[in-house]
Amino acid sequence: MGARAGHGAGFWFILAGFTVCMAFSTIPTPLYAIYQQRDGFPTFMVTIIFGAYAVGVALTLYLAGHVSDWLGRRRIVLVAIAAELVSAVIFLLWPEVHGLIVARLVSGAGIGVLTATATAYLAELRAVSKPGRSTAVLASLANIGGLALGPLIAGILAEFAPLPLVLPYAVFIVLLVVAGVITALTPETVDARPRRYSPQKLAIPAQARSEFFAAGAGVFAAFAVFGMFTALSPTILAQSMGETSRLAAGLVTFAVFASASIAQVLTVRLGARIQLLLALGMMVGGVLLLAVGVLVDSLPVFVASGVVAGAGVGVLFRASLGVAGALAPEGRRGEVLATTFLIAYIGLAVPALLIGLALALLPLTPVLVVFAAVILLLVLWATPRMIARAAR
Repeated sequence: MGARAGHGAGFWFILAGFTVCMAFSTIPTPLYAIYQQRDGFPTFMVTIIFGAYAVGVALTLYLAGHVSDWLGRRRIVLVAIAAELVSAVIFLLWPEVHGLIVARLVSGAGIGVLTATATAYLAELRAVSKPGRSTAVLASLANIGGLALGPLIAGILAEFAPLPLVLPYAVFIVLLVVAGVITALTPETVDARPRRYSPQKLAIPAQARSEFFAAGAGVFAAFAVFGMFTALSPTILAQSMGETSRLAAGLVTFAVFASASIAQVLTVRLGARIQLLLALGMMVGGVLLLAVGVLVDSLPVFVASGVVAGAGVGVLFRASLGVAGALAPEGRRGEVLATTFLIAYIGLAVPALLIGLALALLPLTPVLVVFAAVILLLVLWATPRMIARAAR
């Protein structure tokens, strides 16, 4: 097999491995309710378990998200796959609360180092096999599409197959091993070279702080919606709507991520201003539907809120990244984007944890209505500022 054919096949190998890892990172979503029912821990503990994942992502994004630039892409992707395998084994062998927290932390650590590495790896492999072809759409499908597949697969297995807390992880152990094998067969695209280690540098554009904070608020709000649906959909379905189906819990989260992925693909060729206007409309509509859904205890409205808000999240996140990147000084774009991603993962963890803490003291409905109001205010403050920037 020649170098070009090897890089062409390697592109699809890494795309498949990337998708499998992202899917594994969300398979616990429909299973949280089973753990909670079995062990009797409060909803706040569910958000802590989920928050451990976001902490793992943020830490390795800062500490190791850039090391593949000098250690090599393939090696780091293999390390990330190994982390997901270790997480799966912990889920199987240590299924108590403390084990779940450790498993999610390890899984997040793997995803934090994988995301930037796999995205760069895909671009470099495609540059050799099919020069001039963009990988942005396929990388986004692997990333967010993988996140969508995880809860769907886990929900189906938990609903219709035996051993709901064993089989999903066993299936993904097999898939992750296959991902590791095909990654090992993929050509390297970076010459490994020794370099003194330092964490990822972070930066905020000094000349455009207010506009950067608007972009930061946009990604924070977007990931807060992801975090709420991922961590709490099963709880909301059970407590507010009396729906305890594991498949339903998986389908709701699948719908949120799938609509985000589809919306990104459909709007990729639109200008930044149009994207932001669409994101504003969808986020406002989705958040309002969320508030209405929990106020009237309507499952269809709640699902619709996930679909509409998910689409808005997908477009808002990408558009906000574009604004943040455009504000970066020459030679510091990576540092500015790294800061933006860290803000996003803070948004993934902190609001979900605050909701969980509030649920220990207050009923579900007012807590979620307040969450919806805060997200609405953030979006209404941040998006017009980014639209003005895009217009200039």
